[in-house]
Amino acid sequence: MTTPISNSAKLLKILKPNQQTHLLQWWNELNAAQQSELASHIESINFEQIKGLYSPTNSQMQGESSAEKAERATRPATLIRLEDRIQAENETSQAVEAGEQLLTEGKVGAILVAGGQGSRLGFSHPKGMYPIGPVKQTSLFQMLVEQLIARSRKAGKSICYFIMTSDATHAETVAYFKAHQNFGLPADDLYFFKQGTMPAVDADSGQILLEEKHRIAVSPDGHGGTLAALRSSGLFEVMRNKGIEYLYYHQVDNPTAIVCDPEFLGYHLRHQADVSVKVVAKRTADEKMGIVCDVDQKTQIIEYSDLPAHIAEMKDKENNLLHWAGSTAIHIFNRSFLEQIANNDDLLPFHLAHKKVPFLDSTGNQIFPTDPNAIKFERFIFDVLPVAETVLVYEIDRQREFNPLKNAEGADSPETAQAALCQIYTQWLKSCGVDVPANTPIEISPLVALDESELKSKISSDTVFKGPIYLGE
Repeated sequence: MTTPISNSAKLLKILKPNQQTHLLQWWNELNAAQQSELASHIESINFEQIKGLYSPTNSQMQGESSAEKAERATRPATLIRLEDRIQAENETSQAVEAGEQLLTEGKVGAILVAGGQGSRLGFSHPKGMYPIGPVKQTSLFQMLVEQLIARSRKAGKSICYFIMTSDATHAETVAYFKAHQNFGLPADDLYFFKQGTMPAVDADSGQILLEEKHRIAVSPDGHGGTLAALRSSGLFEVMRNKGIEYLYYHQVDNPTAIVCDPEFLGYHLRHQADVSVKVVAKRTADEKMGIVCDVDQKTQIIEYSDLPAHIAEMKDKENNLLHWAGSTAIHIFNRSFLEQIANNDDLLPFHLAHKKVPFLDSTGNQIFPTDPNAIKFERFIFDVLPVAETVLVYEIDRQREFNPLKNAEGADSPETAQAALCQIYTQWLKSCGVDVPANTPIEISPLVALDESELKSKISSDTVFKGPIYLGE
């Protein structure tokens, strides 16, 4: 369906009160399809919201900065250290049992954030398609989906995967899953939904920028946009109808994440938390990780870029980092809590970021700025934490569970992620009594075993391997 030229008058009625009529500057040069695209986008924009966010009197942008809050930050009150869990075997086994019960009752769903591309890895596709398996080059998507399937089989109940894509990754991601028959995940358990976008505005004038004569410059609205996207796509209703009460949230770039971890679910339930957060001990004070802390008795995450160096470097009496708890972006959310936030737009603030955004100038020439020229608006999912009544902070073994894929080389790269996978699988095989030659590439599909205890039931100690080891269905 196209929008006729006469409809430009209707669009002007929207744009004039908001001082954004420049968006129609080249209307008469556009063909019908381009006019339709531009008209649809203009009609979808909440101009009052944009005006309010850009305004220097915007209440969301006023108040204390994160750096100021950091001055009063303390360690989280509701905290479970890894060492304490290891020592409390009885309590941990009860948590596992409680988490497995939730899975058996079908009360758990999983959210996978997969809107990013693999550009920083030199990979021109959605990051989830990156081949990370040490032997079979299994993709991130396949590894995580197979975990979910294995967890579902063990529970005897389906687990829904809600995968958030973006404009940049949606079509290719959906096609990739279709080409691989969803890696065995039933279609009824798979839901794709797209992250929202926000227009970029000129930093000086507040005018919305045009990327092309018929296309507005936009950017993703941040991982906090998950809530609005779930609401607008009707997926909260789907979750309610399916009896899903808990949502396991994680990102696609961590191949060693334990999807729908029963122990974590059990501790979340036992502490009656609204939100639970997995953390790891930071390696250094200046490591680029948000810290989980309490400010005025409210648990929250302060981004590393907002953390003054003198605060990051503070030590306790034992000479350990005071703010050691680095966020892994792995959470459990109560579905009802997230839905409450999604239905109250003021509870999740927008953040302003000054960025370089290419745009068309008033003569129609494309400008590629060398300095930040625009403001982008985004939300962060962790801003729901201070709204929660109870937030559980749960430390995990970094080597086992947190090996993200961020860089082409060096730390958090394919090399380090594959090395971590091989180390995990080597430990599993050795615990089964199997001799593993040094530096052997190993890959074990979650469909064979989710952990070393499952592997022990499927492999004998006298098994001998030569060369790269792959165990799959």
